[in-house]
Amino acid sequence: MAALEKVVLAHGSGGRLSRELVEKVFLKAFSNPALAPLEDAAEVKIPGATLAFTTDSYVVTPVEFPGADIGRVAVCGTVNDLAVKGARPLALSAGFILEEGFSGALLARIAASMRRAADEAGVKIVTGDTKVVERGKADGVFINTSGVGLIPKGRRLTSSSVRAGDVIIVSGNLAEHGVAVMNARDRLGLEGGIKSDAAPLNGLAETVLKIPGVRAMRDITRGGLATVLNEVSGACGLGLELDEEAVPVAVPVKNACALLGLDPLYVANEGKLALFCSPEAAPRVLRAMRAHRYGRNAALVGRAVKEKQPRVRLNTAIGGSRILLMLEGEQLPRIC
Repeated sequence: MAALEKVVLAHGSGGRLSRELVEKVFLKAFSNPALAPLEDAAEVKIPGATLAFTTDSYVVTPVEFPGADIGRVAVCGTVNDLAVKGARPLALSAGFILEEGFSGALLARIAASMRRAADEAGVKIVTGDTKVVERGKADGVFINTSGVGLIPKGRRLTSSSVRAGDVIIVSGNLAEHGVAVMNARDRLGLEGGIKSDAAPLNGLAETVLKIPGVRAMRDITRGGLATVLNEVSGACGLGLELDEEAVPVAVPVKNACALLGLDPLYVANEGKLALFCSPEAAPRVLRAMRAHRYGRNAALVGRAVKEKQPRVRLNTAIGGSRILLMLEGEQLPRIC
């Protein structure tokens, strides 16, 4: 793999170039067994327990948009990275990089939003840091959040555990966050009440993890469902089939994507997970998800199959099929 020559905007997309950036630079520099799987959170073993540890930075613009804001997204994103590893969140940190002249009232609203999201998730923000840079050296506010959670004894969720015949379930309608942010950023005037789906999913995750047969879960954020499925396919060495007609997308969001030339399978989410389980467990998992406020539109969308090489195939609505690759380029910059 050739060395990285220069960072471009698409390296922040969550797609193929993001993966290459991590592998060429950071995995090479920091290589260790906890980092190597490159999942949503790392497993860290300590005497008598296994912890999940994750960190993420948020640079979304605008910082407020229908349904959420940068603070809610920061808390939910970190909580969800822990939740999909099967961890119960213990504590979060919050670091702020503020631009000189940023509104104090807006900062207070963001902090209050973070507190509400943390309260909803049942976790506390226990430490943090603040830096201020000169006017023009940032873009209002950037936030970094890290989180640590406890993985119960005997619970292990990894993409490599997915088996042929397992089914793929998503917890609800896709692409709402990305479209909501783009609508607000560019003042597109799209109607239909499109809002970000930002939500803490640890409660939903705990509900379904009571059901035997769950192999893995992944947080569907940058790069969308298609990119997540490519990562899982590579980790487990299997093909993944996705049924286009089964993928849940709300009509206003589907119409907006068609208008804007976006594929909902690649648009960011901030309150959806993909779950992989045995076919026997699927009916119970779907019932449990649909009974939860953040899983009402859960759907079985595909399956894992034996293939000569790992890849993701979409069975289209018109009866054909096509290969889904990881997100190429930068579809929606500064989305989370």
